[in-house]
Amino acid sequence: MIRSGTKKMNNHGILAKIFHWGFAVVFIYALLKQIGDVRELADTALLNFEIIFATAFLGLLAVRFCYMHFTMPTAVPDDTSRVMRFLARAGHLAMYVSLAMIALSGLIIGALFKVGGAEAIGMQFVVGFHEVTVLASYITIGLHVLAAFYHRLKCDGIWSSMVPIWKDTQK
Repeated sequence: MIRSGTKKMNNHGILAKIFHWGFAVVFIYALLKQIGDVRELADTALLNFEIIFATAFLGLLAVRFCYMHFTMPTAVPDDTSRVMRFLARAGHLAMYVSLAMIALSGLIIGALFKVGGAEAIGMQFVVGFHEVTVLASYITIGLHVLAAFYHRLKCDGIWSSMVPIWKDTQK
């Protein structure tokens, strides 16, 4: 346990850290392998892979959320203000929602493509929504990283609860 002031702060276990950093690797892989144009889905093998990948991504995200939500106490120190607790919770939920919406909109794109090809009714709208959810994930992940660095500078133990390197030093 790391202490912030006189209040106890929870450290995340190894499984939580594996979920956190493993999911980061999966997300980076998804970004690197993304397709440039919906017409590429005419390749049936690629379309099937994208559907399987999006389903697995969504499943992994759901498992990660449930594990973290139901088994891991917050790493936020007890003496953290209600506003900061709310912002931390809202930021995490926004990140989960944006990531889930990427996978869900991708699955809808795949379904529309199977039914009507690249010009299917609603395809443009769903592709646009998909792009917005990707942008939202960049924003929420960026804010998450900025908040992590804020806590690293604050030395309140939150950084050290999840990051395996460059540990906080107590105040």
